[in-house]
Amino acid sequence: MTEFRRVLLDGYPTQVVRHGDTLVAGDGREVGVDDAIHLPPTEPSKIIAVHLNYASRTEEFMTKLPSAPTYFQKPVTALNTHKGDVVRPEGCKWLNFEGEIVIVIGRTCRNVSPDEASDYIAGYSIGNDYGLHDFRDTDAGSMLRVKGSDTLAPVGPGLVTDWDFRGKQLRTIVNGEVKQDDNTDNMEWDMNYLVADIARTITLSPGDILFSGTPAFSRPVQPGDVVEVEVEGLGKLTNRIVTGPTPIRTDVGAQPTQSEEVMSTAMGGDWEFRGIRTPSKDLYPSRVEEKR
Repeated sequence: MTEFRRVLLDGYPTQVVRHGDTLVAGDGREVGVDDAIHLPPTEPSKIIAVHLNYASRTEEFMTKLPSAPTYFQKPVTALNTHKGDVVRPEGCKWLNFEGEIVIVIGRTCRNVSPDEASDYIAGYSIGNDYGLHDFRDTDAGSMLRVKGSDTLAPVGPGLVTDWDFRGKQLRTIVNGEVKQDDNTDNMEWDMNYLVADIARTITLSPGDILFSGTPAFSRPVQPGDVVEVEVEGLGKLTNRIVTGPTPIRTDVGAQPTQSEEVMSTAMGGDWEFRGIRTPSKDLYPSRVEEKR
């Protein structure tokens, strides 16, 4: 396996290779891993994400998976990086983390089989598919503002080649406490299937990225929280939550809401909302502690 990263080196975007705690450019310049200013590991023309994939997430929302994956698209302006701040706009309160593995396309991909798809994958990275559920009532169909607002797609810290996605552990950690913990073997559709499915009708270009789904227990985070997504063999993506510099404008568009749908989604699909839903303590023993 080789880990490539993109960093600012002497003010210029530069691809480097990780060697232990040192990042080395092609011309021999070096920078420490902790000292580097990171950029997203790729420059995608599109960012695609699958809705549901992990069994634990499906069970949490008390639903069944469709017969095939469904997707949404995040605008490239949502792209963020390792150690980049994630903005929760002023006037919003339901910003959820979603730790995921990201697939990075290596060459033009169109109409391939799942068995062929791996030949078109450059490597893998870590992503956090943040959701601003305050806009869920107006954008539930497109997920445009929910998942596509600025800074809500951090990816990094690097791109790892020749990584086997099977049997790998994924964890999301908030302020040092593990919140999500699952294994890729619990995904319904693997990385090759997702690539082949999308490429049936959409050409995937080099650098494009696919978010492959999140496990159960995505929950809201607050300004000041530090969120880490750790994937076995891929490293750790770290971001801090901050308050946006300006409030959501009130003179145009739908406003943030706090409906039953918003709160139930943000707090988990079986969250007890005004007595309507009662969580199963056997399935989700930590749910009572996580209610807010």
